[in-house]
Amino acid sequence: MTSSEPLNICQLSAKDLALMEELLAVFGEAFDEVATYSSSRPSGAYLKRLLSSDYFIVIAALKNGTIVGGLAAYELQKFEQERSEIYIYDLAVAAEHRREGIATALIQELKKIAIARSAYVIFVQADIGDDPAIALYTKLGEREDVLHFDIAVEDNSDRLEVMDC
Repeated sequence: MTSSEPLNICQLSAKDLALMEELLAVFGEAFDEVATYSSSRPSGAYLKRLLSSDYFIVIAALKNGTIVGGLAAYELQKFEQERSEIYIYDLAVAAEHRREGIATALIQELKKIAIARSAYVIFVQADIGDDPAIALYTKLGEREDVLHFDIAVEDNSDRLEVMDC
């Protein structure tokens, strides 16, 4: 496929399960994490439920009906004001289709969805050393230097006394 082929950008819904499965494969290849995106793939029912939710957004880029990129995002409802923000969780373009403006087109489509949902910001993380992602996000937004922490999920309830409200 070449960059001259028409690009279709669409938001996936529960009826697009096959496209979601295809996008998972693109994510796995693009991130060099095939096992993560394929070894314990969610059931069709789980993916349909997720795609039907009002907080999960998937946008796919297709050429000739084949997924060449996509993004998965979550809308986070805020509590301090009646507004939301959108977090881009994953964004990837197949290696042979990079540098064609596909990632930018995906984010532009997400901006339209964000406006329709009255979101006030879209945010995304980039790993240090992922220079192409950093360059893309720098072009489209304002950089903030933050620290990210993964907190293990474990039951410490036997060590804490927690009272119900």
